[in-house]
Amino acid sequence: MAWNEPGGGNRGPRDPWGGGNQGPPDLDEAFKKLQQRLSSMFGGGRGGSGPAKGGLSGALLGMVLGGVVLVWGLMGFYQLDEQERAVVLRFGEYHSTLTPGLQWNPPLIDEVIKVNTTKVRAAGLREVMLTQDENIVEVSMSVQYVIDNPQDFVLQVRDPEVSLQHAAQSALRHVVGGTTMDLALTEGRAAIAFDVRDRLQQYLDDYTTGIRVSTINIDESKPPAQVQGAFDDVIKAREDEERVKNEAQSYANGIVPEARGRAQRMMEESNAYRDQVIARAQGEAQRFEQLLTEYEKAPDVTRERLYIDTVQTVFANTNKVMVDVDGGNNVLYLPLDKMVPNAGQQRSTGARASVNERDMREIADQVTEQLRRDLDAAAARRGGR
Repeated sequence: MAWNEPGGGNRGPRDPWGGGNQGPPDLDEAFKKLQQRLSSMFGGGRGGSGPAKGGLSGALLGMVLGGVVLVWGLMGFYQLDEQERAVVLRFGEYHSTLTPGLQWNPPLIDEVIKVNTTKVRAAGLREVMLTQDENIVEVSMSVQYVIDNPQDFVLQVRDPEVSLQHAAQSALRHVVGGTTMDLALTEGRAAIAFDVRDRLQQYLDDYTTGIRVSTINIDESKPPAQVQGAFDDVIKAREDEERVKNEAQSYANGIVPEARGRAQRMMEESNAYRDQVIARAQGEAQRFEQLLTEYEKAPDVTRERLYIDTVQTVFANTNKVMVDVDGGNNVLYLPLDKMVPNAGQQRSTGARASVNERDMREIADQVTEQLRRDLDAAAARRGGR
């Protein structure tokens, strides 16, 4: 039955305020009672109120209310630094995102959450996982990130940094699970970090965490402690291999240019020898042609000159000459080393003996004269017989 439904007998309409048969309370009377209570609290009279006392109490109440409102308004001012953004919630619902500067929001109505959007934050994790070739590796990774969207960071995820840890573990396991152990331990760490960064950023965007990953660093990747010694030996062998390769390459870099230089020098020498032989042959041919011309003009003189030049050339290379005279039993011995001054001294010092042109002419004249005398004597003996 409704509360104002008429009942039986002498019962009137039911009063929800417990007033019996009375009607609803008068709002003006309620406000007067409240004013009286406030007046009594702030210095109003208890036994009655006159016009003067009521005016004083109202002014005091207005001043107090004005001071409260002033303090309430001043509490709403705040400053946002350049690296900060503010997410404003009004009655628990998103209202706006504020930029740096002097801001004001009504206290007790708006909730302001400041977020630093330029600070580089870091999170680290260490995981033991299985590689593509079914080996176990232990990887230590650090993640550096910044808050890119303050609204998503504050409102979309309950704990975005915990979500970042979980997403980083998932991305790292996925990438390392598709990589061989050799790459994970050696030169593949940079590629792993790059792939993990892309995959982690994709996860964070899907979760709308408002986080932007800046850098992924693979701090350490190593095999389990039980087989660390064997892996150290493998790494040392690879280092030795690289060292031997570098030494071989260095040796090749030193030998090949030197061999090419020697080959080029031999080619230049052969070209020079060829040019020399050709030039000498051409010169000899020209000299022979000129000598032929002179021989045709004076055969005897030219023949004698050629003979003397030939004897000079032969005597220049020897220090002893044996001459066999036709028709005689004597063999002429010409000790050129005795005939040429200081020849023995030059040989003793190891220097090569040389005969100048004047000495050779004298020797040639002596030999010619001696040969003529021997021929004359031989002819005379044959005539006497």
